[in-house]
Amino acid sequence: MSSERLIYLPLGGAGEIGMNAYVYGYGPKDNERLILVDLGVTFPDMDSTPGVDLIMPDIQWLEERKNQLDAIFITHAHEDHVGAVGHLYGRLGAPIYARAFTAAIARHKLAEYGVHEGAVRTASAYPETTEIGPFKVSFAPISHSIPESSGLVIDTPAGRIVHSGDFKIDTTPVIGDPFDHQMWAEIGASGVKALMCDSTNVFSDNPGRSEATLKPNLEELIAAQKGMVVATTFASNIARLQSLATAGQAAGRSICLLGRAMRRMVETGVQTGILTDFPKTVSAEDANSIPRENLMLIVTGSQGERRAATAQLAQGKYLGLTMKEGDTFLFSSKVIPGNERGVIRIMNQFSEMGVDIVDDAGGLYHVSGHANRPDLVTMHDLVKPQMLVPMHGEHRHLREHVKVAAERGLQGIVAVNGMMLDLTGDAPKVAEYIDTGRTYLDGSVQIGAMDGVVRDRIRMALNGHVTVTVIMDEEDEPLGEPWCEIKGLPQMGRSGAPLVDVLEEDLSQAIGRAGNKTLVDDDALEEALRRAARKSALDEIGKKPEVTVVISRLA
Repeated sequence: MSSERLIYLPLGGAGEIGMNAYVYGYGPKDNERLILVDLGVTFPDMDSTPGVDLIMPDIQWLEERKNQLDAIFITHAHEDHVGAVGHLYGRLGAPIYARAFTAAIARHKLAEYGVHEGAVRTASAYPETTEIGPFKVSFAPISHSIPESSGLVIDTPAGRIVHSGDFKIDTTPVIGDPFDHQMWAEIGASGVKALMCDSTNVFSDNPGRSEATLKPNLEELIAAQKGMVVATTFASNIARLQSLATAGQAAGRSICLLGRAMRRMVETGVQTGILTDFPKTVSAEDANSIPRENLMLIVTGSQGERRAATAQLAQGKYLGLTMKEGDTFLFSSKVIPGNERGVIRIMNQFSEMGVDIVDDAGGLYHVSGHANRPDLVTMHDLVKPQMLVPMHGEHRHLREHVKVAAERGLQGIVAVNGMMLDLTGDAPKVAEYIDTGRTYLDGSVQIGAMDGVVRDRIRMALNGHVTVTVIMDEEDEPLGEPWCEIKGLPQMGRSGAPLVDVLEEDLSQAIGRAGNKTLVDDDALEEALRRAARKSALDEIGKKPEVTVVISRLA
């Protein structure tokens, strides 16, 4: 029996949508040669991760084995697949492989960290292969909502793996690779051990729609508007940007792109030859002098991001441009679950200005970039894998995808982040569980999800904060009374007296009751004062705030 094994380990993207990072390995147990597929981010929210800028995979397991890591392969340039490359590359150091457009985006991200562009190597599409250790990897073009998306064909001594990446079945995608049924059937004809497959839209029963179907709807909508038209979509959806800009141009409008991410995507598309006939655009400065009925803005911020162009316009003005009554704002995008409140807030802000809002409730102005259930079944039938491992989905998506496969006699397994699978045999089996979590980018510093920083921030947000200061003299007696400062707490309590006065009186009494052992011991005194402050606050305002005690002793 061979001692080598073929393993699969998701570090992100399995049990959630976002933050994709998948490890494949082949070789002797615990000494496998490894490759990483994708290194993405997910985005924070004020409820669970206040103040955090980005959320990335916990790569400690992989970092400890960086001498076994031969390469990083990026399937496409969406942030949830490439967004962590710049932040985490220094901890891994392996060469990055991607197709031209994705490689250009990855180089931009690495350049911000001073990493030489040679760290990213441009790969050609299937049937060309990249040989890395025991792996032969090929980028198989596939249709999605960003150009040059790819599934990966990973050939190993233990069999062929197909990693679908994000995909949909679209034979007329406007920009990017059309879905090639013949190519995928050819890939499957060689025998596929396992298909790791996108699960995002497994609950959608209708076949997916093509990007090309939106063109007449967009043209009709934009041509009918009298005031300025503003549209938002995902900055990376270059095909949609093209459709929007072309529809605006056809209606006699000048096109202005607002938002750094959107301009970078279009510039990269032009530089890499993806965009060949994108309408000419005008600057924000020039847009200010164009009559509103002759202007169309395409802006970032479709998910309600506070600093993006959409939110800035909703708050009044962005780069001198304002929304007015009679203007139209189009959301040509789907709201990602969790972002609804931010988007609705912006819609209401526009409504108060008299702006007409058009969303995609009827499916007229947006199509998903992910395969619906019938298209997933088509992929299963084309590739004909021995086993299915769902990915890119919440737990309910993964579980449903396994059920869909089982209905057609295909064995599957639900593998979530940290669950290592052994794929060597005829059926997938759990090899071991890896401790894995999340890494937060907090300002310019990376912190672990369990470091307590965000937990403390949430506690302060929920409960407020009290700072207690006391000075002890040379005889270990208080010099004067302790005093307090409060943050995030009401000024007055139940007793009708200022909260600070009540806290200081109770703290003074607590010191008076303390014995000598407590007064000479900073830790004991700090704990006694903390308890007293929390109890006093609970009696006065019904909350136990976070308390910081500062003890100064005179020498």
